[in-house]
Amino acid sequence: MNCFSLILCGLVAAAPEGPRTTSLGIDGKAFTLDGKPAFLVGISYYGALGASEKTLEADLTEMERRGLNWIRVWATWSAFENDVSAVTLEGKPREPFLGRLKKLVADCDRRGIVVDVTLSRGNGATGPVRLQTLEMHRNAVETILSALKEHSNWYLDLANERNVKDKRFVSFEELKDLRETARRLDPRRLVTASHAGDLGKEELRRYLLDVRVDFVAPHRPRDAASPGQTETRSREYLKWMEELGHLGPLHYQEPFRRGYGGWEPRASDFISDLEGARAAGAAGWCLHNGSTRSAKDDKPRRSFDLREKGLFGQLDGEEQAVLDAIRSRFRNGS
Repeated sequence: MNCFSLILCGLVAAAPEGPRTTSLGIDGKAFTLDGKPAFLVGISYYGALGASEKTLEADLTEMERRGLNWIRVWATWSAFENDVSAVTLEGKPREPFLGRLKKLVADCDRRGIVVDVTLSRGNGATGPVRLQTLEMHRNAVETILSALKEHSNWYLDLANERNVKDKRFVSFEELKDLRETARRLDPRRLVTASHAGDLGKEELRRYLLDVRVDFVAPHRPRDAASPGQTETRSREYLKWMEELGHLGPLHYQEPFRRGYGGWEPRASDFISDLEGARAAGAAGWCLHNGSTRSAKDDKPRRSFDLREKGLFGQLDGEEQAVLDAIRSRFRNGS
């Protein structure tokens, strides 16, 4: 080997590694991270695009410390007279928030955190209704896919709680069109559409075989009986999937939360729900959180409003206890 070759080999060997990237995939009923099976355990982070860079840095660092590997962020979030949506009412790019979404996904990519990017037509309760036609909704899908295509650590929820019969409603026929749009633009991108309430077998069939989502994301009921039902319901869903010949991940991206209604779940309720999901073979679970409906100014608002405080400075003692349990018992999705 000549002198030039030796120098070249030395330079290659000494070259620093590129930035870390994270790849989300699916293997049967499980998610994978960088090709290895992983349970997604994370936290709602809906209003992330309204947070300062300092807040985002602190919250993401705390998520890593706590062993969380997934967050849910809305690309159409507007609450408390603060619209931080990454798309316009017609689904076109909206700055500076689309740029903030791109940076957030990139930051999570190097940290090993998966991002759920959610679209919603909205019902007017938290900001203006949007994406009210199929063309507008298709625009939003195209906008998000184009902006984030280079990263592999995120998936798209086409329509939050699309079965609710108000202005959020998105028909199965529309979902199929939106799914085909996503597949055409980004064939490898994982896509779902979340469902309010427990799924029926026929609804499950339509999601999997008609729309052809990559996984299902039901939002189970929010009452005191819910944690004790999750394992049984999960086993039922997975059994139905097997009968349909289409086994895929079952992801609990928005369970019950504190501050929502008359029932205030305790840490033990959250842990019971998480353990039931895991025991049954579900693929992911979220510590859902949001504003306090019964309090003045809805505070603490938690992930719903991150302008004044970061997420972890707004969680209460019960939620902190859940995070302590996750860190000690479910770290890194193991």
